[in-house]
Amino acid sequence: MPAHLPQAVALDDGRQTLSPTDLNTQASALAAQLQARQTRVLATLMDNSAAWVVADQAAAQAGVVHVPLPVFFTAAQVQHALQAAGVDTLLTHPALAAQWPVPHEPCTVAGQPLAWLRLPAMPVVLPPGTAKITFTSGTTGAPKGVCLSAAGMAQVAEGLVVAMAPLDIRRHLCALPFAVLLENLAGVLAPLRRGATLVTLPLQQLGLVGSSSFDAALFNATVARHQPHSTILLPQMLRAWVGYLQHTRQTAPASLKFVAVGGAAVGEGLLQAARACGIPAYEGYGLSEGASVQTLNLPGADRPGSAGRALPHAQVRVAADGELEVAGSLFLGYLGDTTPPPAWWPTGDLGRIDDQGFVHVHGRKKHVLITAFGRNVSPEWVETGLRAHPAVAQAVVLGDGEPELSAVLWPMVAGTTDAALQSAVAQANAQLPDYAQVRHWVRAQAPFTAEAGMATANGRPQRQQVLTTHAVALGLATPVTEL
Repeated sequence: MPAHLPQAVALDDGRQTLSPTDLNTQASALAAQLQARQTRVLATLMDNSAAWVVADQAAAQAGVVHVPLPVFFTAAQVQHALQAAGVDTLLTHPALAAQWPVPHEPCTVAGQPLAWLRLPAMPVVLPPGTAKITFTSGTTGAPKGVCLSAAGMAQVAEGLVVAMAPLDIRRHLCALPFAVLLENLAGVLAPLRRGATLVTLPLQQLGLVGSSSFDAALFNATVARHQPHSTILLPQMLRAWVGYLQHTRQTAPASLKFVAVGGAAVGEGLLQAARACGIPAYEGYGLSEGASVQTLNLPGADRPGSAGRALPHAQVRVAADGELEVAGSLFLGYLGDTTPPPAWWPTGDLGRIDDQGFVHVHGRKKHVLITAFGRNVSPEWVETGLRAHPAVAQAVVLGDGEPELSAVLWPMVAGTTDAALQSAVAQANAQLPDYAQVRHWVRAQAPFTAEAGMATANGRPQRQQVLTTHAVALGLATPVTEL
């Protein structure tokens, strides 16, 4: 892919740097090994590193399907993904390789010791043109395979390059796992296409452990040390970083030009607090079925509280029932389902497009609560308001079939008082119509993490489990329908 900028360094992992020529040479060498092994489907299971980027580029060069797997997946999720995708070759860390009862062969990629495993896979029929399979962990815990084409991913990467060209991003800090499509597309493929340098550190150096543990102090120190122009964060990471800066009376490192935030609703309050701390945060929206980012707020085209305008590669419209639909860079299909996607993909998200073209996402269609008074309420709408308060780290709103809404709150810090949480509820209620206000709340019995059973591996709340766990404390009836 042609670079848009003169580029001396493509990758910087804190120990070494690779030029574009180095990256291409190492990717070509690994691609030759993949072809010699007659690899059809390659899975990678490893931390962020230069080696991961080399493997991703090598798979593309060799015409091999790449299946990136997050290290935070459970063993059962990994095994499901390997079997569902027909993975015949696994590239991983030697310590992880020992978990499989098959011989493994040591190798070195970008200076990192890794291991090859040949897996006894049964070939799987994939949609023609499949270049990558990204797995999303749903509310059932069983990841769903989304098949993507090289052309679709290239459309997204180029759309981001075009949209962000005025920012002149030359150094991007990769803060999310590479196996997460958002970072893979917007944090690897797009910056490389632009000609920027990727700072590819192990995630623990960025304060990210697993899928939901984040050390904002360590992250801030890493940003200060590496001086990136851009990074991508999840809303909870941004919330923790803002809280740390406010508590320590600091501002964010001045090198930052753009901090993209996505993966869940952000909220205007958090964006304003971030910008007051010197974090140039901008919300976007995307989905795996659209090969990641579809809309994005940008300097000069910014409406806080919205998900931004459609990027050059994307088209967005609203169906008659209020569901957002997208077109332009769609996936090829799901694993195990031969049905081709329609020209316009129903996202499952409810929303609207305002008169300036900004997309507003109201919440998941399947999560809509219908109160005993027949009012439809998107819980994400109310939850975003609750999380706008600095005392609240996470919130889940309940109330399907009930006369009033309830909330389960997890505080930002352990010592948060009931009065502070009540203040958060009152602040949110002041911005909501009466039928969407929270009338009862309790503290969560456990953090909203996958380890506690309260969230999926990628951090989305397990609403049914939250309801079941807290129904008695909230005085709610035993649930008869799944939220």
